[in-house]
Amino acid sequence: MLTRIDHVMICVPDLPQGIDAYTRLGFGLAPGGSHPGQGTHNAVAFFEEDYLELLSVRDRAEPAAAGAVPGGPSPGLVEFLARGGGLRYVVVQSDDLAADVAAMRRRGVEISDPTGGGRRTPAGQDLRWRVASLGPRHPLPLLFIQHLTPLDERRRQAPRAGEHPNGALRTDRVYIVVPDVAQAAETYSRVLGLPVPRIQRGTVIKADMAVFDLGPTGLTVVQPVEAGPAAEALARRGPGPFQVLYRTSSMDAAARWMTDHGVPPPARGVRNTGEQAMLVGPEHAGGAYVGFVGPA
Repeated sequence: MLTRIDHVMICVPDLPQGIDAYTRLGFGLAPGGSHPGQGTHNAVAFFEEDYLELLSVRDRAEPAAAGAVPGGPSPGLVEFLARGGGLRYVVVQSDDLAADVAAMRRRGVEISDPTGGGRRTPAGQDLRWRVASLGPRHPLPLLFIQHLTPLDERRRQAPRAGEHPNGALRTDRVYIVVPDVAQAAETYSRVLGLPVPRIQRGTVIKADMAVFDLGPTGLTVVQPVEAGPAAEALARRGPGPFQVLYRTSSMDAAARWMTDHGVPPPARGVRNTGEQAMLVGPEHAGGAYVGFVGPA
């Protein structure tokens, strides 16, 4: 069963600079380590049960050699970074990846077999998982993961996992911009095995959207309806993931931290749910939009 959004992968040309940018946004990041055979390294920020990943290339020779590895981040990564980087993949968690892959294939979805993946932390801890990626007939920016290392063990790599000056508690939604939301919702429905959601208006991102509920998180496909973040992202980068929204314990505390660390006050708006939300632009977040929702 697909249980939640596990994490987002934000790819940055320079990892130390990416860490500095997200530290200024109030995320408590920890060095993640390297991916053997992939030529990449990362930093992570753990929340209650999910996390944020900043990924970059540490050895340009390895991604080329690893280009055929199913589910790996390397194919096309150098080119993606050359265009400025940003939010590249939404990684969806499974509690039985083999069963989910089999179910997708029964629905006519092209997807790889689950393959083993891993990362060695700077402290020498080996983390293991299985991952599956969609095939060319379903080129969605999704990866599917089943962790083999328990959550408590994975969180030990971060000295103060879950403690963030911006009060971030968990991923609330991730947004993927498309030219036709109705058509995209049909495709995502088939891949995820979920009903097609009703179309609703996103008042902050200025787009029509279909929200697929995955546990406590929402995977959202959107079509711009007027000038705004979704339209800007589509024009700048084309279809793909462009925003992650975090649930915070205090938007005011998050905004104070950012302004104290050189980030302009985030733009605020009212969601279609009636909640206040605020949004940091891609120029301050490694090419992605980063939003926050929660009490003042």
